[in-house]
Formats: sequence, C-alpha cells, structure tokens
Amino acid sequence: MNSHETSAEPRLSSLSHGGGCGCKIAPGVLSQILKGTSALPIPPQLMVGIETSDDAAVYRLNDEQALIATTDFFMPIVDDPHDFGRIAATNAISDVYAMGGQPIMALAIVGMPINVLSSATIGRILEGGASVCRAAGIPIAGGHSIDSVEPIYGLVVMGLAHPSRIKRNADAQPGDVLVLGKSLGVGVLSAALKKGALDAAGYEQMMAVTTKLNTPGPELAALSGVHALTDVTGFGLAGHALELARGARCDLEIDWSAVPLLNGVRALATQGFVTGASARNWSSYGVDVTLPATFAAEDKALLSDPQTSGGLLVSCAPSSVDQVLAVFRQHGFEHAATIGLVTARSVKPTLAVTFTPPAGSA
Repeated sequence: MNSHETSAEPRLSSLSHGGGCGCKIAPGVLSQILKGTSALPIPPQLMVGIETSDDAAVYRLNDEQALIATTDFFMPIVDDPHDFGRIAATNAISDVYAMGGQPIMALAIVGMPINVLSSATIGRILEGGASVCRAAGIPIAGGHSIDSVEPIYGLVVMGLAHPSRIKRNADAQPGDVLVLGKSLGVGVLSAALKKGALDAAGYEQMMAVTTKLNTPGPELAALSGVHALTDVTGFGLAGHALELARGARCDLEIDWSAVPLLNGVRALATQGFVTGASARNWSSYGVDVTLPATFAAEDKALLSDPQTSGGLLVSCAPSSVDQVLAVFRQHGFEHAATIGLVTARSVKPTLAVTFTPPAGSA
C-alpha cells in the first residue's frame, strides 16, 4: 500500500475491468460501431476527421491556424491516485503532439465511484493530471464529472498548429523509414503490476515512460522530410502501424530485432504477464500481419501489447532520419530507433514483420 491510499479504500486497479489504454474497444469491434458515421456532412474546414482513424480532429481556422481537438480517458492502470492522474493526462495530451501541434488548453473528464473513493483520493487523481498540464504549459479550463461505477479520468485537449504543419497518419510514402520514439511493453508491466509481480524498478520504469510528454511532435512536424506521424497506444505497435499503412495505402515492414523494448518485459511476457487487450487486438488485425515462422509467442504478445501513453511513430524520408533522431534525443528520448520501412503502394495494406535474433541469443 502506498502513502496516498487509506486502509478503508480498495486498490484503484481493483475497481477497473481493464486499465489504461488496454480499456480501448478492440479495433475490429470499433470499426463496426463507427460504420456509417463517415456519411455525416463534412465541412470544408475539417482537415482531419475520422476517415483514417487519426489521433485528433483538425479544423482549419484561417490561413495561419488550425485547431486540434482530441479526448482520451480510461480506468486506472496503477494504484497510486496521483500517478494515475499523471499517466492519463500525459496520454491525452499526446494526441495533439502526434498531429504536430502545440497544446493550449484542457478540460477534465472525471467519473468516480464517490461512495467507494474518498474525496482526498479523487483530489489526488486530479492533482496528478494538473501537474502534467502545468509541465505542458496549459491550463485545465473546465470539465465535467459524474458518479461512476468505475473510476475514469482523462482530458479533452485542444492545440494549435499551422495548417501546413499538420501531420496526418495517412501521408506515409513508399521508401520512408519508420522511427519509434518510446520503448514498448507498458501493457506487460501493467499486467505484472495488477498481479503483484512488478518490482520497484519495474514500476519506476513504467512511470517514467508513461508520464513522458511527446514534446518532439511540433519540431518533427516542422521537418519537410517527415511525412506522417501517429502515436502508439491501445492497439499496440502492429495496430497503429496498420492504421498508418491503411491511411497511406502502403505496405509496411518492421524489423522486430530493431524495436526497443522496456527492460524485462520480454521475460515477463514469457511468464504470461500479458493483457487481455493484446489478444483482442491480435484477433482484430492479425490476419493482415505476416510473422516469421519462428516468431515467439511472447514477441507476438508484445507486438500487439497496448501502450498507455506510448511513443510517436514517424514516417520520414531516409535523408531525414538523422534529423528525426536528433530531435528525439534533444527531448530526452534516448531509446528512439529506426524500426522499419514503408515498402510499396498497396490496395490492401499489410504489415510484414522480420526478425533476426542478435548473435549469441537463444
């Protein structure tokens, strides 16, 4: 039990049927729910809507400004209320950065079981979110709260960017290189935490990655060689890579041996610490992913592992790779790495995964 819990209150994670971005509705189910909504009237000022499952909506205000709007919320992924608030806020703000924008304001989304959690605990959740907004330089200007069976917290976030610097997930080009900003494995760590198998170092690592704001977004968007941006969250690396592929009508190839993983997550996945969302993700899109014959089950789980507040995925010209990596490094993303390629135009885009184990590995 941590210092922010009281003996009368249950663990936050025990109140949710799924935590963090693992709460997201599986891609296949979501596509059925949203079927037909694209027929709604679309004003000419709407630069980005739901058509390519992008990270945020974008509305052109004038020749110099485009408004970016997004919302993200979920149930607890950790038990410390302040940490839960920090993770949820970081994750929500990320969608503005993933469009190449600068966040300007947030609204809080709060659903809490008020007969189960104390006002002090709920206040700590909100304080955690506010601390991240302060770090991003934006106010929480309002919001809405309800009495809910499960604790829910998140933000509506708005941002601004020049219309010419909006980076969609649909503009990757054949020959582009894929760069990933954060290491994978948050879902595995969260599964281990929920089962009491995550040590202090693992928790510290989990907090470090999930509360790191994706601030390179606007600088990356300013690079002419950056063609597409998205962030890797609840659908896992494979799912969000496929969204990028489908939007651009291109095939992708990922070199799994180049994908950065958080310390210890492969071993934890081998021990069975994976989320149910990983399997749901795979059942939704696995048919469009080609794996090596010897690809291990734990690697497959990590490929579809839901990332809460995951890293930016960049599609850029080969000549811009060094610049992209330099921007990431300047913002403290030391594990950013090139992980694959956009290979060719395709009517039915697919993701091919290659894997060459390092010399001397088992």
